[in-house]
Amino acid sequence: MSVQMPEDINALWATIADLPEAMLMAGGTDLLVRLRAQGKTTPDIICLENVRELQSITESKGTIRIGAVTTLADLHQNELIRDKLPLLHHAASRFASPLIRNMATIGGNVCTASPAGDTLPALHVMEASVELVSAQGTRTMPVEKFIQGPGRTAMKQGEIMAALHVPVPKGFTIHHFEKVGQRQALAIAMVSLAALVALQDGVITEARLAWGSVGPTVIRDRDVEKGLAGGKLTLTTLRKAAEHARKTVSPISDVRASADYRRQVAGNLLLRLATL
Repeated sequence: MSVQMPEDINALWATIADLPEAMLMAGGTDLLVRLRAQGKTTPDIICLENVRELQSITESKGTIRIGAVTTLADLHQNELIRDKLPLLHHAASRFASPLIRNMATIGGNVCTASPAGDTLPALHVMEASVELVSAQGTRTMPVEKFIQGPGRTAMKQGEIMAALHVPVPKGFTIHHFEKVGQRQALAIAMVSLAALVALQDGVITEARLAWGSVGPTVIRDRDVEKGLAGGKLTLTTLRKAAEHARKTVSPISDVRASADYRRQVAGNLLLRLATL
């Protein structure tokens, strides 16, 4: 076993060519746990955290580019994220624990493609795109299309995720993220909700809603969003939307919660918006 740490993208491609069977690793908070659980011999590993092109958080023309190896701690502490993407900032604050946030990366959270990934509902409602690079070139695609199922993405052989491109939400009054787990910290979400709501004189002009951990991927219900537009942000309005949402989500039962519980909570989280 060897551990390689290339420092730029060209060195990365050369290292991959030399070690085609090696596994790519950013923070390793998911990969190393899985390798240990499987009891397999640790393969050669190529670490991505020193690759310059995968680092930094920058803004250009109303879009924020977040390098794939940005840690969740960096997201939480970054002033640009806090001021321009408060929804993602809040989701990062609920991620695992401070120690894990220091290692876990945004790219890893996206590419793991877990239905319970804490940043994913926020990225869906902010309509983020994934930047994918290979030795042959670069392409981008919406995160909603990139994640195809539990542990499955649209990444092709020879590609890596280089960054996220997140348009700065404009005109939204409410930026809300909440997750329900079995404890206050280090909890895998049983249900989570990310919401962006625009209000004018108490009337909803636009709503974006995405639920995590209630389907094979994040569920964004555009029928519920359209149904909220034009109504007031009241419990009466939200109860109708919550009933529709409970019919839309498709949770499973597992060791953390039953499908019925998840379905009920998915609607209940929507009701919280009336108190914000």
